[in-house]
Amino acid sequence: MSASSSPRYHDAWRLGLDMATGRHALSSCIPPILWLLDAALCGLIIWKIPYTEIDWVAYMEQVAQFVAGERDYSSIKGGTGPLVYPAAHVYTYTGLYYLTDGGKNILLAQQLFAILYMATLALVMLCYRQAKAPPYIFPLLILSKRLHSVFVLRCFNDCFAVFFLWLAIFCFQKKHWTMGSLAYSWGLGIKMSLLLVLPAVAIVLFLGRGFSGSLRLAWLMVQLQIVIAVPFLSHNWQAYLGRAFELTRQFKYEWTVNWRMLGEDLFLSRWLALALLAGHVIVLVIFIATRWLRPAATPLSVMIPALLKGESPFTRPQQQQVASRVTPAYVLTTVLSANVIGLVFARSLHYQFYAYLAWSTPYLLWKASPHPLLVFPLWLMQEWAWNVFPSTDASSTVVVNVLLTTVVLLYFGTAKEGKEGVGKDAAAAEAKNK
Repeated sequence: MSASSSPRYHDAWRLGLDMATGRHALSSCIPPILWLLDAALCGLIIWKIPYTEIDWVAYMEQVAQFVAGERDYSSIKGGTGPLVYPAAHVYTYTGLYYLTDGGKNILLAQQLFAILYMATLALVMLCYRQAKAPPYIFPLLILSKRLHSVFVLRCFNDCFAVFFLWLAIFCFQKKHWTMGSLAYSWGLGIKMSLLLVLPAVAIVLFLGRGFSGSLRLAWLMVQLQIVIAVPFLSHNWQAYLGRAFELTRQFKYEWTVNWRMLGEDLFLSRWLALALLAGHVIVLVIFIATRWLRPAATPLSVMIPALLKGESPFTRPQQQQVASRVTPAYVLTTVLSANVIGLVFARSLHYQFYAYLAWSTPYLLWKASPHPLLVFPLWLMQEWAWNVFPSTDASSTVVVNVLLTTVVLLYFGTAKEGKEGVGKDAAAAEAKNK
């Protein structure tokens, strides 16, 4: 290399590095460019790759019965079995039923799901920008083969649930608490998978809106669930609650993505279910006590007695300080960490569950360790494992271990985050309590 070309090479390298890390003015152009590229990719996928029927026909069969006047959940069935999703799912797919000529216009359905995909991707990118994630991880948001398949080739209801999850996160980042709560509740009304992030949503609302404010928002979310379920509750409330929020559902070994390496007998055993539940609770408690409640700057020894009395553990000035620490980065980290913890301990993950994971992993891995040499290999391992069909012992082992590694790295990687000023406030609160 000549002496004259060396400075140009160095300048180009420095420019690329600055853009990738967000230190250059042109860095802000990366997300919209990637978004446009993905829009073109979605169109190409719909044009070139055949649609795969899995649940769409069953959804339409079930909705057709609802449209015909059926309101008893125990009587609504489709080709894949009974209706097992809450009321918002029924209303959402009723809209699609009318738009797609009773579900017959598959091409239009795919186009609508491509629009949904692009809208969700835009929300994800906005949430990442709010949390100050670097541009170099944004390409990972558009490179997932499985994620495109879930949206535009399968038309799963998880796609709508994920959209409302990210809409809720964006609203919480902007401190639009009521809109965020309604968005989350509607997403939960589409599919109960969003229960995985409920503990984090509760903590975010508690810290952001205070004790009484968070209780009002919780009641608002419950009210929305009641209102949308009234037509079904009035006919057979037991069938609705049993089907829409069935927590004792038996999972089929043949479809599992995560625990195939354990063998069918252990997968179906009650002991595995109890062990996973116990592990989930323990890890949630650890994150709540040592990570998610850190903005409170108040010891649990002070908070718990007050909460048990139905009182706020914060004075008005303290609540304002706590709310100021509920930053966009805190919201995104907390909600996504609850999501990945839930997926680690899920009894069974099916391929459509990748919709909840694919856009979470890049941010969480960067948050755990901002070095690309860790982020990209783990993301590639995860993407490979979720594209193995049917799953194998090797792929399921990778799925579980990448999830577990993400949680462990995230816990230790955020050990010092948000401690500035918190120790002093906690000491003051402890002294006041004494």
